[in-house]
Amino acid sequence: MSSTQKSATDRARVLIEALPYIKRFRGKTLVIKYGGNAMVDAELKQSFARDVVLMKLVGMNPVIVHGGGPQIGEVLQQVGKESKFVEGLRVTDRETMDIVEMVLGGLVNKEIVNLLNQQGGKAVGLSGKDGGLIRARKLVVNKKSAKELPSEIIDIGHVGEVESINPEVVALLDTQDFIPVIAPIGVGEDGQTYNINADLVAGKLAITLQAEKLILLTNTAGVLDQQENVLTGLSAKEVGKLVADGTIQGGMLPKVGCALDAVNSGVRSAHIIDGRVVHAVLLEVFTDDGVGTLIQG
Repeated sequence: MSSTQKSATDRARVLIEALPYIKRFRGKTLVIKYGGNAMVDAELKQSFARDVVLMKLVGMNPVIVHGGGPQIGEVLQQVGKESKFVEGLRVTDRETMDIVEMVLGGLVNKEIVNLLNQQGGKAVGLSGKDGGLIRARKLVVNKKSAKELPSEIIDIGHVGEVESINPEVVALLDTQDFIPVIAPIGVGEDGQTYNINADLVAGKLAITLQAEKLILLTNTAGVLDQQENVLTGLSAKEVGKLVADGTIQGGMLPKVGCALDAVNSGVRSAHIIDGRVVHAVLLEVFTDDGVGTLIQG
């Protein structure tokens, strides 16, 4: 067999492997949290956009929720404002909130929309404020003190959590073959604007839409065991044991918590995948092996 024939045969095998997944997920909603290296590396940005557009073209309904922490930090630095964090959350006063909204709802959101449209998609950028999409409430932070002292409640400003999500706008866009791209900004009953962690927004949105999948792109290979091997095919119960024995810790804990909340609330599966891999989303959705950790209820 010539090299040309082998290449063609390999491509055919890939398509054949993808076919049952295309059939299974046609018409299903997949919520994808887009962040990390995949948002800043040029090749990864292009591959992500192609993945999402292909998913839409074969009949799936991808919904994108994006972060933008590094971009926010860069703009704050440019205006001479220091980034401060408490328990991993950005302290967000009124001036910082204006910049967060400008960067997330403007610069970052429109760049992603443009990337998707350049690849042949029909993307529409949204803030959680649009159409009352995300109703938020102020997040209360309890900072741990010394063992003998009670935890300290700290006001970190315009940082919120999701109170409720109105799925009507997203559902309407899906029926018209648009790809929603959502900035994680919400509004409270008092009209205040809040910055919300993108993982949390993606998880709550997946639950509200009763999505088939929640996919979280990260800068790690997935959930690792103590020998740093990637774990996959995990049940919620198994994940709980890994948290209890300290195998899952640090920055992975909130992502795993988000995934567990989703699968325990009706989302079929959650995926914590390596966004540093080219075409990570396609590999996770359309192949048998995937590129990260699959969690099911």
